[in-house]
Amino acid sequence: MDERQRVSPPDVSEDYPLVTEHERNTTQTTRLVEEIKETADKFLRDQATRGDLKIVSRALRELRYAFKVFTPYRRIRKVTVFGSARMAPEHPAYQASLEFGRRMAKAGWYVVTGAGGGIMEGAHVGAGRKMSMGLNIMLPFEQDANYVISNDEKLVNLKYFFTRKLMFVKEVHAVALFPGGFGTQDECFETLTLVQTGKRDLMPIVLIDPPGGQYWPDWKEFISRQMEDHGLISPADHSLYKITDSVDEAFDEIMSFYCVYHSMRYVRDKLYLRLHFEPGPELIDQLNTEFADIIETGKIESTTAHDMEKDEEHLVDLPRLAFHFNRRDIGRLRQMVDRINNSFELCNVHKTES
Repeated sequence: MDERQRVSPPDVSEDYPLVTEHERNTTQTTRLVEEIKETADKFLRDQATRGDLKIVSRALRELRYAFKVFTPYRRIRKVTVFGSARMAPEHPAYQASLEFGRRMAKAGWYVVTGAGGGIMEGAHVGAGRKMSMGLNIMLPFEQDANYVISNDEKLVNLKYFFTRKLMFVKEVHAVALFPGGFGTQDECFETLTLVQTGKRDLMPIVLIDPPGGQYWPDWKEFISRQMEDHGLISPADHSLYKITDSVDEAFDEIMSFYCVYHSMRYVRDKLYLRLHFEPGPELIDQLNTEFADIIETGKIESTTAHDMEKDEEHLVDLPRLAFHFNRRDIGRLRQMVDRINNSFELCNVHKTES
């Protein structure tokens, strides 16, 4: 890969990394705020319990503040790092997370973690305070933010896991998972579920072991034996993630994903793939043949920005491919993105430099 592709320039990202549906802006911001107020009034009419109201009130306040913190950074690429809070600094997984954080920050990416110790701390140590962002969960234990991100303006403290997990996937462009316990598995499956069901647009998901580690290969063996073999997931769903015990390979997986591909948006019943480079007619013909199974009607065509996409002015000039995607086979869609990226020579150099 060209070294220029290894640094994420400012203003490269979309303004809305989670919302993939584009509709005409017929509802003004003030009206949306009025709808929130009307919903709040209905709680009184419904005689909602004090406990229910406390949940809604706290969640709304948490999300408002989290959005406020992340908004200035939305056009800059970010990676979420998950993993155990119990890993000591001398553990190989901690050291791998430190190196991963360093590599991503050097490439211009912010590193987002749960702000705790272990893997989270390691990734922040590698990234440094300037390139770190944190989403700390307040617990009776393990609740203090690590020394890298503590008291930083890019740290958000949250009471609820569901608001925290929303931010972990809504505001980022890649997810990296290191070995961990129940929480890490929860975050892994939630991320995969959101991508697999199209509730979150495509992004690279890397499952990273320390050199020689077997945590994620053993996990995949369970997935294959208990899910794929019983028809509970499709073979293509394995394309939604990558397992590796190499930080270099994990870094390449993320950077290569955005080598040609930029982002995706649905406009009415069509999927628009935004690209950094325009594919030629021969490649488009190949895509129509190889991925005919995910095209509902018509064919894949080269196009320009739809009028409804022009709210993100800095992305209007990107070339696009558009087609009627069946919105079901997300694993195959990921394979198509990989096919596009791999068709460009600059994306095929896998050797990395520190």
